[in-house]
Amino acid sequence: MNQRPRRNRRTPALRNMVRETRLTVDNLIYPLFLVDGKKIKKEVKSLPGNYRWSLDLLLGEIEACMELGLRNFILFPAVKESLKDKKATYSYHPKNFYLKAAKAIKKRFPECCLISDVAMDPYSSDGHDGLVKKGMIINDMTLPILGKMAVAQARAGFDLIGPSDMMDGRIGFIRRALDQAGYVDTGIMSYCAKYASAFYGPFRDALDSAPKAGDKKTYQMDPANKREALIEAKLDIAEGADFLMVKPAIHYLDVIHSLRENTHLPIAAYHVSGECAMLVAAAQKGWLDFDQAMPEALLSIRRAGADVILTYFAKMWAAKYS
Repeated sequence: MNQRPRRNRRTPALRNMVRETRLTVDNLIYPLFLVDGKKIKKEVKSLPGNYRWSLDLLLGEIEACMELGLRNFILFPAVKESLKDKKATYSYHPKNFYLKAAKAIKKRFPECCLISDVAMDPYSSDGHDGLVKKGMIINDMTLPILGKMAVAQARAGFDLIGPSDMMDGRIGFIRRALDQAGYVDTGIMSYCAKYASAFYGPFRDALDSAPKAGDKKTYQMDPANKREALIEAKLDIAEGADFLMVKPAIHYLDVIHSLRENTHLPIAAYHVSGECAMLVAAAQKGWLDFDQAMPEALLSIRRAGADVILTYFAKMWAAKYS
């Protein structure tokens, strides 16, 4: 046998030398849930190890992450029902606790990368990502709301704006709104291929943001479709996106790979709450070794072509492997 692939697997040094895919803490983004108030750290029951944080305690959590080398964070607000309305006006209100928190985080940790969430659902009394009229999601009337939200977030100091709404044309609208407001250097991480997935449950528990009626299948992508992701990518690139995101990640590795092979922008992949919760639950049952399965899961997303991975395991990975 002239070729024996096992020769290159014989020792740890050899395996490390020929390793094709490498994961570092710089490839990770840590999602964090924010609530208004003080001294709040409440675990999300369906996503063990993750919490709703008030800003005073969240600053300490971010500091601990920064000490581990983890510098990238995406922030999601859990908004009281009394502040929600049909047009999500609280999303750009100057007293919005989410915007105030971003200012405080960037003041304390200017070197961190802070990513926002742009969608109506955290602020909408209907719980949808777009404006609802007579049971329909009205695409074009949603765009000005998203534009106001994005500008308010850029003003608060977010480094990247994260449109997660999946409305048609929103990347171009937001890009123009940011440029006109003077935020030409604020980037856009587009949720380019966001699927109508069953794996978002714990996230919706954390934010109390499930739709009050209907579902999101008219604007989020059909899980059966792969080629459609390339259509979305082409549109978002033309409209000015700086990153393209696939969500979920583990169950859509083929889509991640397809975007990596067919586009040149950085690819982000969201290792969503349900995917993480499944792994935790299996480990708690003793069916999986968490310390082996968790890094393997993240490595598989990276191997598929993701440049950055949004994962609730980011801090755990950084603590063990960075």
